[in-house]
Amino acid sequence: MRITTRGRYALRASLALARLGKDGSPVSINNLSEEEHISSVFLEQIFFKLRKAGIVSSVRGPGGGFYFAQPLDKLTIKAILDAAGEDLNAIPCDKHTETCERLGDCLSHEVWTDVTELVNNFFNNVTLASILDKHLEKTLDLEQNKEKL
Repeated sequence: MRITTRGRYALRASLALARLGKDGSPVSINNLSEEEHISSVFLEQIFFKLRKAGIVSSVRGPGGGFYFAQPLDKLTIKAILDAAGEDLNAIPCDKHTETCERLGDCLSHEVWTDVTELVNNFFNNVTLASILDKHLEKTLDLEQNKEKL
């Protein structure tokens, strides 16, 4: 399993969209590009995939941009990574299992299967809303600690 730049940028851009479009208003690719320092051309490719997967919708014209098609507490990191085309499979031999002579005796296959399940379950249980909430908590804690000093 390897998460590519496209997957990492899809997550970063989705979180930026969640922050900038809190009220559900559309956010332009240019604003997201400036906020995250990601090429607007690359972001267009990513958002095409996110729109195709039903994660975001878009509005054309002045004041247009992208907004989430679902509530943030329903949008998981796994859904975003899947839409971006990331393979969250840690099993190095998954494409050859039917021809693998060692499949029945391969103890390491079980380890990689378990790792894949753990990673997928983790990403499937983390929502955009939970990440934003966690960030807000940390920010508030830092501000409170500064006030005490």
